[in-house]
Amino acid sequence: MVYPARKHVLKTFKKLVESLPPQDRLKPQVIVLVGESTPFRNDTDREMLFRQESNFYYLSGCPVPSSYLLLTYHVGTSLEEVPSIDLFIPPIEPADLMWSVPPPTRDEAAQLYETTLVSHTSDLADKIEEVHTALPDAIFHVLPKASPLFPLPPPPITAFEATGRAVVTDEYLLSALHRARLTKTEEEVALIRKANKISSEAHEVVMRVLGQAVKGKIAKAKGAGVERPLLPGEWLIEKEAEAEAVFVATCRRQGASHQAYLPIVAASTRAATLHYCCNDREFAWGPVKPHDHQNKDHFSNGADKELNPQVLLIDAGCEWNCYAADITRTMPVGNGGKFTPEAHEIYSLVLEMQKASFDILRPGLHWDAVQLLCHRVLVRGFQRLGIFKSPSSPNSGSWNSEEAIIASGVSAAFFPHGVGHSLGMDVHDVPSASKPKVNDTIKGTELGNEAFYTYLRLRLPLEEGMVVTVEPGIYFHKHLLANVRDSKHVDHEVLKRYESVGGVRIEDVVLITKDGYENLTTVRSDVDWVEGVCSGEI
Repeated sequence: MVYPARKHVLKTFKKLVESLPPQDRLKPQVIVLVGESTPFRNDTDREMLFRQESNFYYLSGCPVPSSYLLLTYHVGTSLEEVPSIDLFIPPIEPADLMWSVPPPTRDEAAQLYETTLVSHTSDLADKIEEVHTALPDAIFHVLPKASPLFPLPPPPITAFEATGRAVVTDEYLLSALHRARLTKTEEEVALIRKANKISSEAHEVVMRVLGQAVKGKIAKAKGAGVERPLLPGEWLIEKEAEAEAVFVATCRRQGASHQAYLPIVAASTRAATLHYCCNDREFAWGPVKPHDHQNKDHFSNGADKELNPQVLLIDAGCEWNCYAADITRTMPVGNGGKFTPEAHEIYSLVLEMQKASFDILRPGLHWDAVQLLCHRVLVRGFQRLGIFKSPSSPNSGSWNSEEAIIASGVSAAFFPHGVGHSLGMDVHDVPSASKPKVNDTIKGTELGNEAFYTYLRLRLPLEEGMVVTVEPGIYFHKHLLANVRDSKHVDHEVLKRYESVGGVRIEDVVLITKDGYENLTTVRSDVDWVEGVCSGEI
């Protein structure tokens, strides 16, 4: 599949022109983009893993480092339907052949990417001058110059701006790109689908390795780590880092070089930390027995350890050709691969929140409505469990009704984040488009408590072609719970029974379709299947 750069260029220019003042819309428009440079590890002369700047890739499909892109569009001319796409790639240097992989030749690049012309980077200044001479009233658009997120404009553009020879602006391009990227083309959906397939399989591999260990089909060899290293088929997952390694290795084995973000792998109560980043702790082990102080490397030589029942939350997804997956699964560890009764109840409630969200997804639905629905399901579920008092509870009345609890905002302590976000080339995709400065709330949309929306990254009506995550969660984080320790809505004795669960999140990636949605995530999340795999029974 040839990446549809021309389709994306045309879509972006249309969004760009729409955003311009009326007096500028008939003028020629030129976009100048700078590709990312290869990063190097300090004082090693060794290249780090390269990833192209998202907007550059979106408009070119070109992953070559240190490249440039010059795009020209003009309403009322042939360039309106077929914009000019000029790509500038570095020439092949002798050192490239010796030290690293060289860039493609110009002829090779012309076959690989949708372009009008492929030149070397040394030709950029002359080409910009040529365009300016032919179109002297053209407006040159660049990404925000003061932002550390984007490469600086090339010197010829900087010189234009300094001398005033041409109009150079960074006011419109990024927002136009974000609006164009908000809905996905068929080709983009195929790339996201691939990333989700690989990531789904990686999540399942972790679960199955856990299940194999429960069944005793994986055991540390006697003297392992001394006589010889463990082979992959002998790996036990006893630490967060080991679960992360199995996940990433599975993705790399299937050709995905990048993770879309640093994986979150949190066991036990650490699962309550939303963006836990350490991934460096062992699972929680059972109580110390009377003679454990006499252990002499006993555990590492094949003897059993007793795992405390706990959850393992993995929020991770790979990237395929610059397009992301973002999947979270929460799985049981210990207890024979089964959830504890409390974890089972919380997991089932999160699953209920997600299903309720799926049931209402459609174009035109404001995302705020999904957020509020999740809080309603949580409140009803907590009332069933007794964590929240209900009107039927002893010594309670209408002040513990669902509406009263929603109005109080107390549920935000247990579900503090947004139910989902836009996803595409970046895992929190196109923030200026997905969360506009002025929330475009549909008239009549009920909001509930404003605390529900503090960290919501998507606040607009859904459109066909959008790709979003649906990721409700419930957490028992001691710092968040400090805010509700005196809440009259909470039965604090019941709450104590659930705090050891830590946190549960279930996250899938969905495409908004004409009539509803399509789930692009293929790894299952129903309780019976998750427990069956993690216990080694299926």
